[in-house]
Amino acid sequence: MSLFRSTAVFGGLTMVSRVLGLARDVVIANVFGSSAATDAFFVAFKIPNFMRRLFAEGAFSQAFVPVLSEYRTQQDQAAVRALVGRASGTLLLILLVLTIAAVLASDYLVMLFAPGFMDDPETFGMAADMLRITFPYLLFISLVACAQGVLNTYGRFGPPAFAPVLLNLVLIASAWWWTAWFDEPIKALAWGVFIAGILQLLLMLPFLRAVGMLTLPRPNWRDSGVRRIMRLMLPALFGSSVAQINLLVDTILASFLITGSVSWLYYSDRLMEFPLGVFGVALGTVILPRLSSEHAARSPEQFSRTLDWALRWGVLIATPATVGLAVMAGPILATLFQHGAFTAADTRAATLSVMAYAIGLHGFILVKVLSPGFFARQDMTTPVKYAAVSMVCNMVLSITAVMLLMDTEVGHAALALATGIAASLNAGMLFTGLRRRGVYRPGAGWGRLLLQVGLASAIMGGVLLFGMADLQAWIDGTLLERIGALFGWLLLGMALYGASLLLLGLRPRTLREP
Repeated sequence: MSLFRSTAVFGGLTMVSRVLGLARDVVIANVFGSSAATDAFFVAFKIPNFMRRLFAEGAFSQAFVPVLSEYRTQQDQAAVRALVGRASGTLLLILLVLTIAAVLASDYLVMLFAPGFMDDPETFGMAADMLRITFPYLLFISLVACAQGVLNTYGRFGPPAFAPVLLNLVLIASAWWWTAWFDEPIKALAWGVFIAGILQLLLMLPFLRAVGMLTLPRPNWRDSGVRRIMRLMLPALFGSSVAQINLLVDTILASFLITGSVSWLYYSDRLMEFPLGVFGVALGTVILPRLSSEHAARSPEQFSRTLDWALRWGVLIATPATVGLAVMAGPILATLFQHGAFTAADTRAATLSVMAYAIGLHGFILVKVLSPGFFARQDMTTPVKYAAVSMVCNMVLSITAVMLLMDTEVGHAALALATGIAASLNAGMLFTGLRRRGVYRPGAGWGRLLLQVGLASAIMGGVLLFGMADLQAWIDGTLLERIGALFGWLLLGMALYGASLLLLGLRPRTLREP
C-alpha cells in the first residue's frame, strides 16, 4: 500500500475516532461539567493514558518497529514470529508487575500526578479510587500497541486506527446509561475505560491471525532481538514522549490553580489532539515502517525523500490547522461543549488555553514526523538530548507562570503556551539534527511551498476572523444555530485555503510521494 493511501486510511479512521472522541467529551461535559468529580476522573484517566503513550505507543513502538522491520527484511517468517512472541511476552510480564504495583500505590500516584488534590480529601479520594479501576487499561492497551506495531509493519493500518473508536463508544455509553448503577456516577467512566481496554485487545486478534503473527506471548529476556528492543526502549522512553510529559506537567501544576483549570486544559488538549492525531500521528505512524525498511536496505537517498514527503504534508496541514484553531477556538468550544453543566464561563476560559496550544501545534505535528527519522535508524539517544532541553524549557516557563498567575483566570492558558513553546523548540532541534547528520536533505521547491502555504493560511484566517470574532454571539446562540454556522464557516475556510493554494500555483503533483 502506498504511503499516501496508508496515511489516508489511518488518518480517515483516526478522524472517525477523534469525532467520536469529541462527542464523548461533549457528553461528559454535558453530564458532569467542570466539577471536582470530573477533575478527579481526568487525572485517573490521564495517568494510565500518559503511561500508554510513554511506554506502549512511545518507547515500545519506536523501538519494536525498527527491529521487527529489520527481521522481516533480513530473516524468514519463523524468526519474525518468534520475535513477536518473545517481545509481547516480555512486555506483558513487565506491565503485569507495573499494574499490580500501581493499583496498590494509587494514593501515591495521585500525590505525584496531582499534588494539589491533597488539599481536597474528597477529590483526592475519588481520583485514587478511580485510578485503581483505570490503571489496568495500560496493560491491555500496551498489548494493542504491540499488535499495532506488527500490523503496521505488514502494511495493515486500518484495525489499529479503528481501535480507539471502541474506547469512545464505551465511554459515551458509560456517561449516558451506566451512571445510575453507581453511588458516585463518575465511576461509570472509570469502569468504561477498563472494559474498553479489553475490547480493543480482542479486536486485534483476528487481524494478527490474518498475517500469521498470532502467537502466544512467551517472555524471553535472553533473546537477542528482545535485548535490542529493551536497549532501544530506555532512551526512547523519554525522547519519544516529551510532549506527553509536558502535558502532564500542565495537569500537575493546574491542580494548584483555580477550580476547573484541569478540565479546561483537558478540553483544550482534546481539540488540539484532533489535527495532531489525524495528521501528525498518522504521518509518523505510516512512515516509521517505511523508513525502517529503507534504513535496513541501506537506501539513504530514498530515506531522505520519504522524510521530505512527510514534512511537506506536515507543513501543508499544520499551518492552516494552527490558524483555524486559534481563530475558531471560542466558536468550536461553544458549539461542542456549552451544554448542561458546561457554562459560558467555561467556554471563555477554555478558549484562552486552546489559542495558546494552537501556537505550538506546528511543533507537536512536526515532532511526530521528524522523530521517526531518528528511530528508524535506531538512534534513540539524540532525541533524548533534545527532549531534555525541551522539557526543562517547559518546566521553567510553566512553574514561572503558576507562581505569577496562580489566582488569576489565565494561569491555565499560560501553562498551555509554555507547552507549545517547548514542542516548537523540540521540533526545531530534531530538524537541525537530521540536517547536520546529512540524514535529511530537503528537496527542491521548499521556499515556494512555504510562501504558498503561508499566504493561503493568512487569507483563510483573515476571512474567518472577520466573520467569527464575536464570541458573545456564539455563546448566546442556540445549539442548532451554532452547529449550522460552525459547519458553514469550516467549509468556507477549507474551500478558501484550497482555492488559494491553487491560485498561488500549488499543484498536487508537487506533493506526490517518492
